[in-house]
Amino acid sequence: METYVGIDLGGTKLLIGEVDCHGNILKYKKYDSGYFNQQAASDIIKSSLDDYIKTVGWTDKKPVGMGIGLIGRVDPVEGIWLQIDPSRTHPIALAKEIEEIYGIPCHIDNDVKSATRAERVFGFGQISKNFLYINVGTGIAAGCVVNGRQIRGSHFNAGEVGHTRVGVNIGIKCGCGRTDCVELIASGLGFDRCARFLQDQYETKLHIPEDKGERILISEVFTLSQKGDPLCVQLVENASEALANLIMNLVRVSDPDTVVLGGGIVSDGYIHTKVLEKLNPTTMRFVTNGVVITKLNPDFIGLLGAAAVAMNM
Repeated sequence: METYVGIDLGGTKLLIGEVDCHGNILKYKKYDSGYFNQQAASDIIKSSLDDYIKTVGWTDKKPVGMGIGLIGRVDPVEGIWLQIDPSRTHPIALAKEIEEIYGIPCHIDNDVKSATRAERVFGFGQISKNFLYINVGTGIAAGCVVNGRQIRGSHFNAGEVGHTRVGVNIGIKCGCGRTDCVELIASGLGFDRCARFLQDQYETKLHIPEDKGERILISEVFTLSQKGDPLCVQLVENASEALANLIMNLVRVSDPDTVVLGGGIVSDGYIHTKVLEKLNPTTMRFVTNGVVITKLNPDFIGLLGAAAVAMNM
């Protein structure tokens, strides 16, 4: 049986697992991954992979390929991890390094583009060749598949839709230099920033940590919103309108028949229902398969994406 190694690098965790060609996860192990730059992250990947091989081991023979999903900008053709963000730029030929050390062909890609591959290979891509995958988690980004091909752009930066204005005017400044980017309204980071920005304007029972390094709990926002808490009702209203407008803008650009939502913010279905209520039927009339939540496990879509990267599909 041929298998593939998937490595999903997140901001706080690293997930390594072995996957077969049907998307079945055979084995996996989770590691902490706190890091400040690409070199440190690269070292964590290698040390964790060493531990995985030693403590978990392969299912049968050596896997035929390895894939890594990474935060930031990635050149998947040359196998170069270009940068995490503009302030942390240190190009690393990571695919070549890993391949030389472990003797397994290695491919790399951006994390959301990897998740889009997972959707294309194992998810709604089985019924659609024209779909959007929008990840709404700590941040917001998208993958766009047109005629079965994933759009990447001239600098591998396509899909950074979190830095899009969507008609929800709050007055909150983004690090990119713009105001009211959708990521600062509807992502995990955005809910926290908006809660702090608006807390003096609304009564609330929401716990907003004094330490800005600690974020509010989205589950608490949703629970309090359903109970009528004024601040939380407004946060959910802003986020659902922002996401609905983002979806409609992207639909007008790429003409998908399916829009797939993934990430922790939408996984429980609460805000998904709010978004559906705000979608214009005329704009959405050609999205024949609807705006749906991914059927892939949100805890493992990154790992499945990395495995799809390993398959080089």
